[in-house]
Amino acid sequence: MENDASPSSPPRGTKRKADEMAGPRRIRALHQDVVNKIAAGEIIVAPMHALKELIENAVDAGSTSLEILVKDGGLKLLQITDNGCGINKDDLPILCERFTTSKLKAFEDLTSIGTYGFRGEALASISHIAHLAVTTKTAESSCAWKAHYGGGTLTPAKPGQSADPKACAGRQGTQITVEDLFYNVPTRRRAFRSASEEYAKIADVVGKYAVHCKGVAFSCKKHGEAGAGIAVPATATVKDRIRMVHSSAIANELIDFELANEQYGFKTDGLISSANHSGKKTTFLLFINHRAVDSTAIKKAIEQTYSTFLPKGGKPFVYLSLEIDPARVDVNVHPTKREVNFLNEEEIVELICDDIRTRLGRVDTSRTFMTQSLLSGGKTPSISKANTMPEQNTPTSKGQAQRPSTAKLVTQRPYENNLIRTDAKSRKITAMLPQARRPSSPSREPTSDGMEYEYSDKEATICRLATVKELRACVRENMHNELTDVYSNHTFVGIVDDRKRIAAIQGGVKLFLVDYGMLAAEYFYQLGLTDFGNFGAIRFDPPLNLQELLKIGAAQAKALEPEDPDFDWDEVVTAVSNQLISRKDMLAEYFSLEISEQEELFSIPLMMKGYMPSMAKLPNFLLRLGPHVDWNDEKGCFQSFLRELASFYVPESLPPEPAKGDKEDAEIAQRRDELHRAIENVLFPALKVRLVATRGLLKGTIEVANLKGLYRVFERC
Repeated sequence: MENDASPSSPPRGTKRKADEMAGPRRIRALHQDVVNKIAAGEIIVAPMHALKELIENAVDAGSTSLEILVKDGGLKLLQITDNGCGINKDDLPILCERFTTSKLKAFEDLTSIGTYGFRGEALASISHIAHLAVTTKTAESSCAWKAHYGGGTLTPAKPGQSADPKACAGRQGTQITVEDLFYNVPTRRRAFRSASEEYAKIADVVGKYAVHCKGVAFSCKKHGEAGAGIAVPATATVKDRIRMVHSSAIANELIDFELANEQYGFKTDGLISSANHSGKKTTFLLFINHRAVDSTAIKKAIEQTYSTFLPKGGKPFVYLSLEIDPARVDVNVHPTKREVNFLNEEEIVELICDDIRTRLGRVDTSRTFMTQSLLSGGKTPSISKANTMPEQNTPTSKGQAQRPSTAKLVTQRPYENNLIRTDAKSRKITAMLPQARRPSSPSREPTSDGMEYEYSDKEATICRLATVKELRACVRENMHNELTDVYSNHTFVGIVDDRKRIAAIQGGVKLFLVDYGMLAAEYFYQLGLTDFGNFGAIRFDPPLNLQELLKIGAAQAKALEPEDPDFDWDEVVTAVSNQLISRKDMLAEYFSLEISEQEELFSIPLMMKGYMPSMAKLPNFLLRLGPHVDWNDEKGCFQSFLRELASFYVPESLPPEPAKGDKEDAEIAQRRDELHRAIENVLFPALKVRLVATRGLLKGTIEVANLKGLYRVFERC
């Protein structure tokens, strides 16, 4: 038999070029059946989506019990039975027509929608791609009514019979039976790999709603099996529902979570795991206005928050029910209503993460790890308890605070493009180089500042000043989560430029250049807030003359500023001296800055053991305490004083190292060597443990290399 197609015409489905087309193709309206199948394909992508729509309809109907039966992963049979209000017999003829609903009348109703469904597309979509049967009974009806649907309209149960609903026996509520899903869309049907995989997805959907829908009983089982895979009674609490759906190990480590904010019009409650729970992957149950949705932004932000508290690779369990003013939420942005948009998303996410961080820090004072002895004869692993969080408002003499300990429980072989040294304790190449400037004394520590320390019997005081607490809160509010994670897990690489105060650090598989002067200024300011009223003291023996120091500072400032014949620097020195002496009691109590009536300087604050600020900056520091500190306002005074103190403690800027062959001044060489050791062994380890990276530090952190990007470049070579 000869082919009827013309030899010159392209085969069906082949893309034609512009010069091959005889003319523009005519535009035709698609057949209604094609339109309905396309729409159904958007709403019902898999059996789990069909079940989600049916569960939401059942809960909207006021059901207190849902029974779900599944066969072949929902492709052969998907049945849900509820005890809700049922459907009126007169509504059955248009039940499966598109855009028929009892929950929406006008478009403006979308701004106050409070139900799961509202568009009337779920049953219509299912009826176009499956055989659908509905059995329903209302409280006023004397019997139940059963109807069959196909293509959105009533169809007879068997050929030759009437398509009208038939009376039958039944209990109050609705039973919806979906058979042979995607029977007329063979391509979609063949895309499903296994029935067990689809059933797992269905169980996940049922589990989410079983946890969230308080007062509703859920039962889900496979066809032919006696026991239910999921069984939750109506009287179970939320924590018990999590115990039944997930596990007791998770339920035992949950803490309550509640938060409300009138400014952004939302409130949320739920249960979040403590730091003692560490899963292989994040379990995140999110409901916005009681609708199960996905939010990558919220999930990533919460994972970032937990990364500070969990072992590396550990993931949390989070269940959140977020209620937002319906007028601020757009629910009609996704065909399956899987995603929603709402106003002030970033601000709301930030508030939630801050509260989670606070609750974890307040609750988790201990952690449980599995440890195993390496000695011969060890039989079983043991459980050890380790303190992971410092006690609240308890300062440390060294200015160090402990972050949560981390332990990696599962080790997986990384890909080659993730292989990189990240352990700061590893032996470095610098250890093989001759230590020309290292002190010869074997008893001196590498990070020693050459000073002698003694401990006083002064008891630590708890700061209850509202202004200091407000300044601490400002730091937390300005925190940048991702940058804090970079610094808390970084590896120090080396100092790049002494004059510009630039160092290189490694964060994961990325290399950064950082302004350690900016980092130190922020760190010492935060340290001043944390240890407020509990500073150590650097004592001078004999005491220093305050007037002389201020005069040196004035001479330095005068050399840097243009000549002004009307400006009297002697008056500045006198005014600053009088100001400091008049505030000497407050300076001694809060900042360990002791000055006598005779203008003698006995001590200045000690902020970090093992690190000595440059005393060449002392005159300028004291001089700036006059005009640059707000002495008339308590909060402004503490903030500006601590900023000046932090600036004094910032590592000094040194001249560039001389070229090879040139000799450097011995004093500068010694100071450079001591400063390098202090920055690497004292300052950056302290930043790693305690720094809260604020948004302002983004300007001082520049990514210069990414191993994965370099790996792709070399892979092509």
